[in-house]
Amino acid sequence: MKKYYDVIVIGGGHAACEAALASARLGANTLMLTINPDHIAQMSCNPCIGGVAKGHIVREIDALGGAMALVADASSIQFKMLNSTKGPAVRSPRAQCDKVVYQAAMKNYLEKQENLTIKQDLAVSFLVDGDSVCGVETNLGHFYYSKSTVVATGTFLHGKLHYGLRNYPGGRAGDPPSNELAAALKEQLKLHVGRLKTGTPPRVLQSSIDFSKMTRQDGEECEENFSFFPGEDLYPRAEKKSMPCYMTHTGKVAADLVRNNLFQAPMYNGIIEGIGTRYCPSFEDKVVRFPDHETHHVMLEPEGEHTGEYYVNGLSSSLPPDIQEEILHSVHGLENAVVTRYAYAIEYDFVFPEELTRALRVRKWKGLYHAGQINGTSGYEEAAAQGLLAGLNAARYARNKDDVEFGRDQAYMGVLADDITTKEIVEPYRLFTSRAEYRLYLRQDNADLRLCPLAHSLGLLPEAKYKIYKEYETRLTDCERLARSCKHNGKTLWEHLRDTHGDIQEACLPFPAEMLTLDLTGFQDRKIMKQLAIQAHYEGYMRQEEVAIKRLQTLESWKIPASFNYDDIPGMKNECRMKLKKTAPTTLAQAGRIDGITPAEIGLLQVYLTRLKKQGENEGKKE
Repeated sequence: MKKYYDVIVIGGGHAACEAALASARLGANTLMLTINPDHIAQMSCNPCIGGVAKGHIVREIDALGGAMALVADASSIQFKMLNSTKGPAVRSPRAQCDKVVYQAAMKNYLEKQENLTIKQDLAVSFLVDGDSVCGVETNLGHFYYSKSTVVATGTFLHGKLHYGLRNYPGGRAGDPPSNELAAALKEQLKLHVGRLKTGTPPRVLQSSIDFSKMTRQDGEECEENFSFFPGEDLYPRAEKKSMPCYMTHTGKVAADLVRNNLFQAPMYNGIIEGIGTRYCPSFEDKVVRFPDHETHHVMLEPEGEHTGEYYVNGLSSSLPPDIQEEILHSVHGLENAVVTRYAYAIEYDFVFPEELTRALRVRKWKGLYHAGQINGTSGYEEAAAQGLLAGLNAARYARNKDDVEFGRDQAYMGVLADDITTKEIVEPYRLFTSRAEYRLYLRQDNADLRLCPLAHSLGLLPEAKYKIYKEYETRLTDCERLARSCKHNGKTLWEHLRDTHGDIQEACLPFPAEMLTLDLTGFQDRKIMKQLAIQAHYEGYMRQEEVAIKRLQTLESWKIPASFNYDDIPGMKNECRMKLKKTAPTTLAQAGRIDGITPAEIGLLQVYLTRLKKQGENEGKKE
């Protein structure tokens, strides 16, 4: 059977969901191929969305018309604003989610999207025409042709699950791996493939946990949601609840159990070749890397409103099940814990993102895009951001339009795309606020102001949402004008706001609210006042940051042609020449961020780009 589509998205995880949604929203006839439609957007690991930097990127996805924030709101069972006592630039929303509701709500959202078809099938190889990927062949013998393809396969590529000395093929527990497609990427498309590792902790039964020995961690009484827009009827659900988490800790017994059984841990006996993430280590890693720490925090997180399973955050492990149980039973409050699912490590293939442009397009093959863990990243949020970018560009390619890249000064997803395509990936990449040079500008509270106009111009943001955004932006602009002009005790309201350090309480306002025509009993008006306070507080800092951003934009404007020959530049060090060839930066700014490229090399490159530009101008005059 032959079928024709504009865009094919391979996968069912968070990257695939946002890729399919973005592509279909741009009007591309889109096919989403997934091994199991009932596992679309399944939270294989932690049942939460957001966190430090991750919350920033979820709000960017929302401002760009994506689904993750809306679905997180629909399934939230606890919400917090992390770092609320710190500056606005590092505050991050985080939602504990009901994993079953999240999965069902996302599936429901995708099923209602026009131009999107979801099919259960397994892609096994690519259909190739010259240097173009023009579709896929599936396990059922179907040939699906397309103008562009997004590969968003998560941990499924040649996935292998490790429980101590035993291992089994799998994309995650309960799902088969994608071995044929993994082989096709390496052997058919000749891409540079490596191995990475991640893992997940055990789940335990609620009735077997002694919460009285743990510290209760409640959510916040917070009027905010993840999404900037009113909620949608994504999933029929009872009134939203706030379910607590519980904190406990391991002790010396658990540490000794790890030390005495490292020979059974595949990460330490050589069975696992893939590299694990530093920032989400297994319990074995914690014990080995921090031998002076006899205790480590453990967080018990509910998996949902209608299940008794709890996620044991902090005890990710690849040790055998019997050792896992001994470790669990040594933890305060888990002495009698009943394990419902054992922890495991998963090893999988990824494609080195040096193969990609910052638009997440594979340079060797026309019409091929990658998103998510296939690019060496970790986390639902990082995957979803890549999916949106890849889906956007796949749809644009299908319409013969140029790729879109996000700048480091524009969005955290720009920082993410630039980092993975410029820096060497030696472990699964995770996003942090510290990775952004302009984090005072790239705040989670202003993602709508930064990105909604762009999203609307690209066709990602529906007209109804854009109207909501424009009403907010207009009101904010009017209120800022009044705040700068209204005076009280010799100071303008703007100057008073500057002294709030980005925090505003109704009782602290030096002016009657009606002077700004704001009704502070309403959430939208309080949101406007909070935004004014943040902007006033950061105004001086932002002027300095804007100067740095302009310098960056100047370097970003120096485009490097894909055909540029670095061998034409005499005097450049061979090591630098090799790194530039490998990364193939698209701009002078990106070239400057490659490890080991010095200002001297950038100066040489600038000279030859100038010469190339003049040659082009002279040839144009002759014609």
